[in-house]
Amino acid sequence: MVSHKYIDIALTLQVLLLHKNITESPAKKKRHGFTRKCASLVQEQRARIYVLRRCATMLLCWYIQGDD
Repeated sequence: MVSHKYIDIALTLQVLLLHKNITESPAKKKRHGFTRKCASLVQEQRARIYVLRRCATMLLCWYIQGDD
């Protein structure tokens, strides 16, 4: 059986989350979501560039070592 203490904590968290969602304006949510999406895309592109740079460096090193 779940104690009343845990039920009270869960209900309090739900109320706080609902209150936070209600008090934020939709425009602020959109802006925040747009910012997060842009940050996520930038991070993804940086990771891709990093991988490409590492691959290019590896291929160049293999090419240089092959000439010796």
